[in-house]
Amino acid sequence: MITAKQVSELRSKTGAGMMDCKKALTECNGDIDKAIDWLREKGIAKAAKKADRIAAEGKANIYSDGNKAVILEVNCETDFVTKNQEFVDLVDTIGNSLLKLDKIDSLDDALNAKVDGDKTVSTLVTEKVAKIGEKINLRRAALVKKTDDENFGIYIHMGGKIASLVVIKGGNTDIAKDVAMQSAAMRPSYLNPEDVPEDVLKKESEVLKAQAMESGKPENIAEKMVQGGLNKFYKENCLIKQEYIKDSSIDIEKYLKNNKAEIVSFVRYEVGEGLEHRSENLAEEVAKQIKNA
Repeated sequence: MITAKQVSELRSKTGAGMMDCKKALTECNGDIDKAIDWLREKGIAKAAKKADRIAAEGKANIYSDGNKAVILEVNCETDFVTKNQEFVDLVDTIGNSLLKLDKIDSLDDALNAKVDGDKTVSTLVTEKVAKIGEKINLRRAALVKKTDDENFGIYIHMGGKIASLVVIKGGNTDIAKDVAMQSAAMRPSYLNPEDVPEDVLKKESEVLKAQAMESGKPENIAEKMVQGGLNKFYKENCLIKQEYIKDSSIDIEKYLKNNKAEIVSFVRYEVGEGLEHRSENLAEEVAKQIKNA
């Protein structure tokens, strides 16, 4: 019988997860040394040691097949690795594997997707961490579906720094791609004004009102200034209200209407957004790469 003490000891020596340690000990009949070798052979021990390192570089990409499309972001530690064919192939393998799913409700759904036989995306990533030598993780993924009368708009910027996936009803793929480019360039947070959460609107309104009152305006004028400020907020943050980057005389809503189309949804991933980034400079990064080679 494998004890909690044995699992704890193996974890402290390898940095591997509790379940991985328990499995290793079970496979090796409780022999700690053999379990360490087992974890190393599986690439788990080496991968676990990198788990607390910063991985804010990487690649975002989109894969489509008929009426399904997958958008994902896979992170690594350095920009060097994003150009590594092994990493590029990993992202492609994950994307094409996720495309076979019917839905992705959580990151666990994506990580547990089958890649080859019983091997999962999670296992494949662990193996690549051991081989490539950097922390790598699938950060997020979404599976988007459309109907036959809808079109995907797909745009990848700077080789995968930004990926934007749009679904429009009517129009054509060129119109949809234009909207995807708009999303990539202008970083909208929401599709429609109605999608802005109540707490976000409340906070924005309070800030705008405080600014108006600070300027000494009467309250009735301040209220109008708040509404004007909210309209500006919508134009900056809601995709359909944004000024069209190819024609500043119209917004996206008007552009779509002119082309007998309407937007259904959009997903935009920018690599590393919201993550802590590495602070070391390029020279230090190169030195570290050479040292670890």
